[in-house]
Amino acid sequence: MPILQKAQGRLGYLPREAMLEIAAFLNIPAIDVYGVVTFYNQFRLNPPGKHSIRVCLGTACHMKGGYITLDAWKRRLEIGEGETTPDREFDLDTVACVGCCTMAPVSVVDDQPEGKVEPTKVDGILLRFELEREAEEQIEE
Repeated sequence: MPILQKAQGRLGYLPREAMLEIAAFLNIPAIDVYGVVTFYNQFRLNPPGKHSIRVCLGTACHMKGGYITLDAWKRRLEIGEGETTPDREFDLDTVACVGCCTMAPVSVVDDQPEGKVEPTKVDGILLRFELEREAEEQIEE
């Protein structure tokens, strides 16, 4: 596990080539490495997006509509859980609890907890990224 964690830390995910190299280094079948990677949800098989979105589905968030929030992110980004948008701008995952239960439902956006995230707030969060991107483009011109 530590070698897989270290490889993912460096690469951001575990591509096929990395898993093959790890299997050869450990002298074990590549299918065994793949089995571990696909069993534990901490490992990614695809490159992460520029921005990460983690939707909390812990007890408090679940009770306050965490799954509704997750569905809103999925619809708005047009991706599923564990996926990255085609432009590699966003990736979407779930977490069991982020420890911000009083703010439920919570989405963690680029390591910053966003509280009381209902479907309408999803659009506002994404608009913020869109405005930041437009501002960066204007500065570059």
